[in-house]
Amino acid sequence: MSDRDSSDEVVADPPPDRRRLRHEAKCAAIVAEAWELARRDGLAVISLRDLAERVDLRQPSLYAYFDSKLALYDAMFIDGYRQLLELMAQHPPADDPREALVEFVELCVRFSSEDTVRHQLLFQRTIPGFRPSPEAREVTLGFLEIGWQRLMDVGVTDVASSDIFTALVAGFTHQQVFHDPRGDRWLRHVRRAVEMFVADLEGRSPPRRRADQLRHLRPRGA
Repeated sequence: MSDRDSSDEVVADPPPDRRRLRHEAKCAAIVAEAWELARRDGLAVISLRDLAERVDLRQPSLYAYFDSKLALYDAMFIDGYRQLLELMAQHPPADDPREALVEFVELCVRFSSEDTVRHQLLFQRTIPGFRPSPEAREVTLGFLEIGWQRLMDVGVTDVASSDIFTALVAGFTHQQVFHDPRGDRWLRHVRRAVEMFVADLEGRSPPRRRADQLRHLRPRGA
């Protein structure tokens, strides 16, 4: 037996699972092509035959990666939210909480207007029967936590104010996407609307910090 202390032994990292890595890479390629087809033909009418051809597979072989079309939509949903989180990570919040809230809404509006199809899948109920999986809902929590923190930083502690802000963001993104997707008509009004929202908060007496309110305000799992 060696005199060397076993705790000093270096344990090598396990070799990568090449089959798993290839599978994940193929799934990513399929999702990327599915987005392209959705932009070309419409989100609800993605052709699995066309999709298989674009990724060099036979149509039945797609089921080795996604067991149903709804599973494909779920993967696209996750991918879309990860893109949103990457965008948020690229734009750290301003030191001023009000400015940070304005920036948050502007980023949401820009993100939605850049890709109408992505907006439809992430923020509307476009696909009959589609419900995000628990894994997909877990990814959305990262985004909801960012919004929750920006609200708390300007003094929001009640559910009603949170609901109003959510409606404000949804309204601006929907209006921009469907009426001026390549412009900035509604984007130009974001700052004014957020300033009005914050001014209303400051004009009211501080709400009672009820534990049940805060529990519902904060995203589940956060």
